[in-house]
Formats: sequence, C-alpha cells, structure tokens
Amino acid sequence: MKILVADDDKIFRSLVVEILTDAGYEVIAEENGLLAWERLRAEGADLAVLDVNMPEMDGFELLRNIRAAEKHKTMPVLMLTIRAFVEDQVQGYDTGADDYLTKPFDNDVLLARVKVLERRILHK
Repeated sequence: MKILVADDDKIFRSLVVEILTDAGYEVIAEENGLLAWERLRAEGADLAVLDVNMPEMDGFELLRNIRAAEKHKTMPVLMLTIRAFVEDQVQGYDTGADDYLTKPFDNDVLLARVKVLERRILHK
C-alpha cells in the first residue's frame, strides 16, 4: 500500500512518514500540494494524507484535483491539519475528504484512521 503525504511542515511531514513507514507502508512525501499532485500523477498512490495549509497548492485544491481525476477520484484522503475549526472540517468533507485529523495528533489515532481507509480500498 502506497501513501502520499503532503505537508509543508518538515517536522510533521517527517513524523507522519516515520509513523507510516514503521507500520509497513510505502510512503512518498512532498512539501507542497503542487509537488504532491505531480508526484501522484507520475507514480500513483493508494491513499493520501494531506495538510490543508501549504504553499503552491493547498490541501483543499489538491483534494479537488484528486476528486476530478478519473484515475484517482476514489482514492481515500485523510486531511491532517492544525485548523481545528468546524468550518474547516466541514469544508474538508464538502471538498471530498474521507477523514479529518487535527494536529497535534496521537500516532496510534493516525494509524487507526489510515487502517480504516485502507479497509475501504481492500473491500472494493
């Protein structure tokens, strides 16, 4: 299972990559939405963990691109962000996010949510 991680915060990006890699996932990571979109189109992924606030292309715009692309439109997406406001979460879900986790997060909760999304893929 390959997971795309997009987060402009180097510390959080490294943490998420480490958590997912240690759990046995193949992880590709980028520092902004535009690079993540290009990498997804070039290499593909099974699932995405996206930060909302990023330069070049934010997480919501990246999510809209994923949902509009025939090849990726059903890919599970977990939004991971510091923005805990209800409006931000609603916007995430309205844009097509499958789940929403606010920073800081518990490592086990991140893994549990990724596993739920992974099950959705496996039971198609």
